[in-house]
Amino acid sequence: MKEGISMVQAAFPVNQAEIKTNLYDAVNGARVKQAKIPADHSSVGGFMDLVDDIDKTLMHDSDALAQGDLDVPTPEMSEYVKFYRQAMDFTRRDAEGATPLRPRLKRIEGLADYADLNQQLADLVLQGYPTPVSFDIDADMKNAQVNALFASGPGLFLPDKTYYEPENQAYTQLMPVFTKMSEQLLTMAGYSAPEAQKLVAAAKDFDAQIAPHVKSAEEAADYSKTYNPYTTAELAASTNAVNLQQTVRGLVGAVPEKIIVTEPDYFTHLNDLLTDANFDNLKAWMLVKTVNGLAGSLSEAFRQVGGQFSRALSGKKEAVKPEKAAFYLASGTFKHVVGDYYGKRYFGPEAKADVHHMVEKMIGIYQQRLTDNQWLSAETKAMAIKKLKRLGIQVGYPDIIEPIYYQFKVDEKASLLANLLHFDYLETKDMFSKWNKPVARDKWEMSANTVNAYYHPFKNIIVFPAAILQAPFYSLDQSASANYGGIGAVIAHEISHAFDNNGALFDESGNLNNWWTDADRQHFTQLAQQMINEFDGLPYAGGQVNGKLTVSENIADAGGLSCAEAATKEEPEADLYEFFTNWARIWRMKATAEYQQLLLTIDVHAPGPLRATVQVKNLDDFYTTFDIQPSDAMYLEPDKRVQIW
Repeated sequence: MKEGISMVQAAFPVNQAEIKTNLYDAVNGARVKQAKIPADHSSVGGFMDLVDDIDKTLMHDSDALAQGDLDVPTPEMSEYVKFYRQAMDFTRRDAEGATPLRPRLKRIEGLADYADLNQQLADLVLQGYPTPVSFDIDADMKNAQVNALFASGPGLFLPDKTYYEPENQAYTQLMPVFTKMSEQLLTMAGYSAPEAQKLVAAAKDFDAQIAPHVKSAEEAADYSKTYNPYTTAELAASTNAVNLQQTVRGLVGAVPEKIIVTEPDYFTHLNDLLTDANFDNLKAWMLVKTVNGLAGSLSEAFRQVGGQFSRALSGKKEAVKPEKAAFYLASGTFKHVVGDYYGKRYFGPEAKADVHHMVEKMIGIYQQRLTDNQWLSAETKAMAIKKLKRLGIQVGYPDIIEPIYYQFKVDEKASLLANLLHFDYLETKDMFSKWNKPVARDKWEMSANTVNAYYHPFKNIIVFPAAILQAPFYSLDQSASANYGGIGAVIAHEISHAFDNNGALFDESGNLNNWWTDADRQHFTQLAQQMINEFDGLPYAGGQVNGKLTVSENIADAGGLSCAEAATKEEPEADLYEFFTNWARIWRMKATAEYQQLLLTIDVHAPGPLRATVQVKNLDDFYTTFDIQPSDAMYLEPDKRVQIW
């Protein structure tokens, strides 16, 4: 466990006089003011501090395992250690330079026309090449027990389609950085400067043609519009350039009756994109995407240049140290192997059982609140409780790691990049092999060493990796009330996702299915709109919060905080002061201006300081706990307080 909250409070006490003005500043102001953002970071704070501590621990252990000072616990960890050694062999990586990348670039260069691309397209997808159509496997949203094939458009060069809008200044600031970086990477890969300039210009042309037809972050946040079932023939009819039916057969070994298209507008315009006149632009786009995507797995010079755009985007002044980048590369490739090691060594079965019990208690609180709900009809209420009772719980780390990792065998004679690409191929092939097979409900998306948590609507499960289960979120050194303001609110937040504007679309089995009465759905929509209004347009970091983009997370925050407060009040020594101040404490963050702007554009969460201050205003107990009066800045009129769950 990390240091107890009392030590933090001693060093950075709550500014009592400021609580009525801004709870977040009162709790975190002194610490945020003193904090310095390291040159290789875009932020520091509660979440990031945990990430840094876990990275430090696992880097230390990885070195000890590589040097033989720690026993390697499993065969899978033994392969990780081999791969980690490769990633840390900077002498070899620098000597190889662009050589490991050249075969991949030559394959793209060798594409003669669409007929040639058509013959190779399925294999290019399996091998992880950038392609103009993206495929994925996930639970069928209307038959969530079976895996379906999904199709979408590709990612853009810039983070969101809104960056391409004429009035967006970010384009004029960021695209020149992307352009210069891409040209430099291509010259390092063996192209002449004029060739590189021509290729990047052509790639940008293709990227600009994609942008209007893929979804923005705000549009993608609406799950109700992602389920667009096509037949394979209908998908194939979207382009004459390649045979998508043949491609799909090459990926899943059959012709599915249904493919779920998440971005129908993209496929409406695909035939206009894949024209003979655009073929060279497509190849240039593939080359630029490839060299950008793989630069970090090559020499140190490639890594430094290849990170220029992301650093400009996030405001980082320097790249992370080579050793840390090597650790990220290795641990990210073996993420569940490393997560299993972390969970068992630093969390353990006792803590896993303790937190599991806490989750069950929060579910009980939630069920009682649903039972007592005054605006739901009896019919909808019964279905909501049925869904809650079917909610799956995963805490700490998986009981077993994914079998795909048993296939990860490092070829120490091959390059780091060759091994990485082989592992990616194995994972991609394994993913497509799961088409039309039962969904593995207990499969973890996040590794145990990830400081986060999530709800999966298609599986109706909540997952709490070991890494987040420490102070300030959870600690035996904290009061129960502080723990409920931290991990308790996080747990209830994830439960609430089952009943946010997206989660509420899915039933107890994870199927996209309307289980609401019309009157209840209409009332819920009105409440969701109130939440949109509460956040929409709030000023932050020189911009404004997008209430529609963040509505799901804001509903989950509201429900989580409200239910965690109810649980706190059941404790023998309930202390709502501890509860509310620790809620504010977990959102502590200091970030670069660039990173804050990026989050405002693409993050479905509201900024941390606003999550801390806005939600508490919706709870009546906040006002009595801190004697908040109408004249105080933290006061919100009762008729404007949003209370959903």
